[in-house]
Amino acid sequence: MRPIPALLTACLLLASLSADAADSVYVSDSSGNRILVFRQDRETGELTPAGDIATEGSPGALCVDPERKYLFAALRSAMTVASFRIDPATGQIVHLSTAVAKEDPAYVATDRTGRWLLSAYYRAGQIAVHRIGDDGTISAEGNWTETADKAHAIVVDRTNRFLFVPHTAPEKIFQFRFDARNGQVTPNDPAVVETESGTGPRHIWFHPTKDVAFVSEEQGSSLGAYRFDRDAGTLSPLEGQSRQSTLPDDYSGRNSCSDLEVTPDGRFVYVGNRGHDSLAGFAFDDDGRIRSLGTFATEKTPRSLNIDPAGRFVYVAGQGSGQLAACRIDEASGALNRFATYDAGIAPWWVLVVHTQN
Repeated sequence: MRPIPALLTACLLLASLSADAADSVYVSDSSGNRILVFRQDRETGELTPAGDIATEGSPGALCVDPERKYLFAALRSAMTVASFRIDPATGQIVHLSTAVAKEDPAYVATDRTGRWLLSAYYRAGQIAVHRIGDDGTISAEGNWTETADKAHAIVVDRTNRFLFVPHTAPEKIFQFRFDARNGQVTPNDPAVVETESGTGPRHIWFHPTKDVAFVSEEQGSSLGAYRFDRDAGTLSPLEGQSRQSTLPDDYSGRNSCSDLEVTPDGRFVYVGNRGHDSLAGFAFDDDGRIRSLGTFATEKTPRSLNIDPAGRFVYVAGQGSGQLAACRIDEASGALNRFATYDAGIAPWWVLVVHTQN
């Protein structure tokens, strides 16, 4: 038998790895005090349950460091934040550390270096920055800054020099300068962006390449769009495109917006509607124009959504149904096509797809 050439052997091995490649999907089951683990088939988007891990308190927001080694969770009822080590081969997580927080941590994120854990506190009206050790542990002490009531999210820009905190009650977006050397935050000038009355800025997401930020507006049932000044680190309404309704014209029921995300290529934006129980879709064209794609039915009370790293699928946590909706994103139009529904505990709060295998 003739030996198989080395190049062909390598190609066959890569093809085999690609066929078996899977990512991990984590879901906070808030009422079940656990984080569910699923494995995702990258080609089909289908999920396979892979177990769960109990948490000391109700898990809410989740995030992962840039190198995808560690998972971080807001444990709301315990008033703590926790870190977990990710097994890249299986997606399983192991608890590493817990740090005492204040009140109910509404949101967690890391900075772009992965050295700092950022958290926002809805009831306490504060934000915190905790150091993340090389081993994934969270420092006991954090840098705390007072903002205002109902701080709902905390996000850094692409340069990692500026930090933004939307507040639903005072209807302001706080703007800070961020020093990644020591984790310090200082108010920018101006320190806040005043938003329209009745909008309630909740979550914020930056476009991957353009100087634009999108905001889900909880009370306004709308998508806000802002121009980002990368030198000053400040936001201003995007002229002529600053607000888009997330609801059909003929809908008159109650509704509030939840999470939002932008596809990795920046072409599409999706916002959760709680009440209408849908995702509102928008296209962001090369000329900076925002176009509505309409709404796509999802599970009851879509609390959070997450787009996979390849930008092909979106998963939606239905807090009111205990189900996780899986949708395929049409590459050309941005339309969502639901292809599966999964049991996700008592009250799925957050969903996060992590590229755990290369």
